[in-house]
Amino acid sequence: MVDKKLSELFNHIIQEYPKTTPKKLKIIDAYMVYILLTGIVQFIYCVFLTSFPFNAFLAGFISTVASFVLAASLRSQVNPLNNDEFKNISPERAFADFCLAHVVLHLVVANVLG
Repeated sequence: MVDKKLSELFNHIIQEYPKTTPKKLKIIDAYMVYILLTGIVQFIYCVFLTSFPFNAFLAGFISTVASFVLAASLRSQVNPLNNDEFKNISPERAFADFCLAHVVLHLVVANVLG
C-alpha cells in the first residue's frame, strides 16, 4: 500500500516537473544535483580510499555543502511561487548575492587549504 502510494507520488512528480517548472529553476536544480553528486563522490573517496590530506577533503566537502545551501537559497528566492516572501528581492539581486557569497566561500576554502 505504501509502496504504491510512493510510486504514484514519484510518477506524478516526474510527469509534472517538466511541465510546471520554469527553465531557470531547472538549471539551478541541475547545478544542485551536480553539487550533490560531487559531495557524495568526495565522501565515498574519503571513506573507502584515503582522507589524506584531510584539510583538502575538509575544504572540498565544506565547499560542496555550502554551495548546495547557497543554490537552495537562490532557488527559493527566484522561484515565482515565493514572490510574496521575497517581494523586495529581485532575481538579479538574488543572483548577485549568490555570486558574492560564492566568492567569499571560495576565499575561505582557499584559506583552509593553506
